[in-house]
Amino acid sequence: MSMIPFSRVRLASCAAAALMALGVPAMAETIFTRPLIDFAGDVGISGPERSAIHQGGTAVITAEEMIPGQTVTLMRGTTVLNPAPITVDDKGSFSFTLPIDAEASLGLQPIVVIAENPAAAKVVELRISPDLPLQGAEKFDLTSASAAPGLYQIVANAAGDAVFVTSAVGWPPVRESRLLKIDPATLKVLAEVAPAPAPATPKGGDGGVYAFYGVAVDNAHGRVWVSNTRQDTVAVYDQSDLKLIKQFEPGTVPHARDIVIDETNGRAYASATGTSGIMVFDTDTLEQLDTIKIASQVRNEDFSSMALDLDEAGGKLVTVSLTTPEAALIDLTSGKVRIIPLSGAKAASGVAYDPQEGLIFVASQATDNLLIVKAETGEVLHDVPVGAGPLNVAFDPVGRLAYVANRVSGTIAVVDTKGQLVANLDAGSFPNQLRADGKGNVWAVNKSRGENDEAGDRIWRITPKR
Repeated sequence: MSMIPFSRVRLASCAAAALMALGVPAMAETIFTRPLIDFAGDVGISGPERSAIHQGGTAVITAEEMIPGQTVTLMRGTTVLNPAPITVDDKGSFSFTLPIDAEASLGLQPIVVIAENPAAAKVVELRISPDLPLQGAEKFDLTSASAAPGLYQIVANAAGDAVFVTSAVGWPPVRESRLLKIDPATLKVLAEVAPAPAPATPKGGDGGVYAFYGVAVDNAHGRVWVSNTRQDTVAVYDQSDLKLIKQFEPGTVPHARDIVIDETNGRAYASATGTSGIMVFDTDTLEQLDTIKIASQVRNEDFSSMALDLDEAGGKLVTVSLTTPEAALIDLTSGKVRIIPLSGAKAASGVAYDPQEGLIFVASQATDNLLIVKAETGEVLHDVPVGAGPLNVAFDPVGRLAYVANRVSGTIAVVDTKGQLVANLDAGSFPNQLRADGKGNVWAVNKSRGENDEAGDRIWRITPKR
């Protein structure tokens, strides 16, 4: 029987004592405790009351549907953010307020959420947004008026005698929705219509109504097209009296979002968000035609079409992908689709096109920026910080300015074609969408934060002073 030297026993004992002193568990108490297959719960990060997170401000990290009694550690790189472990309450929730130092870098910061008992982890993004001061309002004539609750989109007709606005309130089943006809001079409601009841959902649930979301005008036929996003379809109304002309069947356009009208060629185009398709309709016969398919160039990813813009004279349709950093330029004559990579864009949703200089303007929610891209080459000419959560963009060909609706910061940023910030306008609560009318005006709508929010659910007319 061999003997173990005393020196080795002593070294082992010292090593064990050192590990205990450092708080490292003994080998019998493994660090590899019971894990979860997947992280349980949803973790979100925002500023107080859903506001933007800025340098020198605070972030609120919240979670729901976690396992009661779990302990949570938050880390940025190798730095632990919470001085003491956070315990998930009996409802499966927690909330932690994190101060953001003034020197923090802008952009998406990865935060690791580590749960124990049982063990799991996930990475969430903390977005530190640019905090741009309001400026330049004196350069514009700004007119605003309240309208209906739940405003979504706005568009003016070519005749200049009407503006059309959609609204929808709440989550499915949506029961309150309107299509409004607005006097462009007074911003008074000229007429309105409520949608018809929708059929039951495929699972037999209450379908609510065919709520209105996207809107476009077909002046050649005197019609208004709307998207019924909750029913995955579109509908057509008469401009004069808002009478329903045709309601397309549910499922025609999956998660219908934007609509644009090519009056020259008698076509309507509707984006199907969550898919790679743009649905095409004949505006004379009101029949559905072939779908435009867009293939992403990102491996194992799908292009998800969002906003649309049309160069009718040039026969080009432009869209942008929510799920991949890409725009698509479609030649409507040949049917050719050209994919343009967008370096510096994430969760892009808004797009506008300037045929005069061949520029594509892309607003990206997750990166708080406006990209100005040369369509011919795909080169990103300018990357402009515009505010928190830019959702949509419109380009005014008269004033040669791009207008960006920053939903989270509550502003409309105005940028010229050289990438210079011309103005940053107060747009109340949650600016949602905007359109140029081709006559030098930009029309915008915002949404409210809830009842009694006087800064929300308003129509805006923005005109540069000459």
